[in-house]
Amino acid sequence: MSIPSPPVSSFHFGPIEIHFYALCILTGIVLAMLLTNRRLVARGVEKWLVIDIVILAVPLGIVGSRIFHVLTHPSYYFGPGSNPWNPFEPGSVWAIWEGGIAIYGGLIGGALGAWIGCRNAGLRLWVFADALAPGMLLAQACGRFGNWFNQELFGGPTTLPWGLEIDPDNPSFPDGLPPDTLFHPTFLYEVLWNGLGVLVLVWLGRFTWFHWGRLFASYLIWYGAGRVVWENIRIDPSEVIFGLRTNVWSAILGIAVGVVILLIRSRRTGVEPRPYVPGRGPEVDAEADAGATDADDPEVDESEPDDAELDESEAVESKETAETPDSR
Repeated sequence: MSIPSPPVSSFHFGPIEIHFYALCILTGIVLAMLLTNRRLVARGVEKWLVIDIVILAVPLGIVGSRIFHVLTHPSYYFGPGSNPWNPFEPGSVWAIWEGGIAIYGGLIGGALGAWIGCRNAGLRLWVFADALAPGMLLAQACGRFGNWFNQELFGGPTTLPWGLEIDPDNPSFPDGLPPDTLFHPTFLYEVLWNGLGVLVLVWLGRFTWFHWGRLFASYLIWYGAGRVVWENIRIDPSEVIFGLRTNVWSAILGIAVGVVILLIRSRRTGVEPRPYVPGRGPEVDAEADAGATDADDPEVDESEPDDAELDESEAVESKETAETPDSR
């Protein structure tokens, strides 16, 4: 009844090594983008405008998540015998393919990228954030399967029938335990919690009260609440501050930020305005095009005729009048 761990964590495509961890993250990003696009279009946003924002948000989110992980796990990378800077040796700060990203750092970096992208697109940031909220949980659920492939970030020993098998020769296997020890599959717990959260947020998003950024705040609270529990089950080494793991503090801070957003945005009532900021959006561009006149066409001569042209025009008109028979 136990859950086996995958026997491999990567494969080779020619000279390139492809890590399942990376494929899980990429799958999550694609699914989140598709769901967010659908939700934005339902709000009246141009189809696939999400791509313009994701192009900035995803790279900055990955960079932020790696920096946050390194800063909150300094003993991993800067302790005795560590290799922080050489990317050609295992254990460097650059080796993101080995695992080690922090979602809260990704939120900070991704928020910066989303703000820049929304500003360029003329889209209201909170509209984008609310549309993204269920997709974030979906992406995080997919990403957790990467921990399963890497046989990492599991919980303490358990005799439950859904215990997770870990290879005894895995560097993460705790010392002093029998090789057939099973562990809590915290990756699965978080997958189920996040999957349920996707359904809850999609349902809540149908109510106008959860616009104005409140759905994104609900995402922070939902994810943070689950993360506090999973972090207290996990046994991987982590920095401890005032008796709590750093990721627990991060989750608590995420919950607090979500509550603050709810309180601040609670002043907003009624139906949220159009998703674009004033003066931006496809209908504004269409109206501008429809309002174009001949004066906007450089090939049309709108200049006043000079005196010579006026005299010639009057002479032609007089001649035509003289040649017209008397109708009386």
